[in-house]
Amino acid sequence: MGMNMGSGKKGPVSDINVTPLVDVMLVLLVIFMVTAPMLFSGINLKLPKTQKVNNVGLRPELVVLSITENEQFYLGKAAITQKDLVPSILKLFKKNNTDVVYLRADYNLRYEKVAKTIAVLKKAGVSNIALVTEVEKGK
Repeated sequence: MGMNMGSGKKGPVSDINVTPLVDVMLVLLVIFMVTAPMLFSGINLKLPKTQKVNNVGLRPELVVLSITENEQFYLGKAAITQKDLVPSILKLFKKNNTDVVYLRADYNLRYEKVAKTIAVLKKAGVSNIALVTEVEKGK
């Protein structure tokens, strides 16, 4: 039991037996690989409510895209058509030296419309989209 008999030295062998450690680590790895995807599915969310947000006003240097309940688009305070959306945003990017679009969508707007707008922006090469929310009141 842990005795080195071949060299004539007597006493216990102080080498670490790594095999049980590797077995335990592999079992833990498999457990985490199986359970990690389950942690991210089935989460019920109620959007858009936040406790604290960064205040984003309609400052001229920001590219703020607003979508109303009636699916009307506004870039800053100016009304814009959906077909002019991407060229206008890209023009503002160059003018203001930025690459972030702040997206404000009405609470009663269908999520599908917001998702389609984000897809159009992503397809046009806009990679930084920040969703703007309001502070939840009363808590």
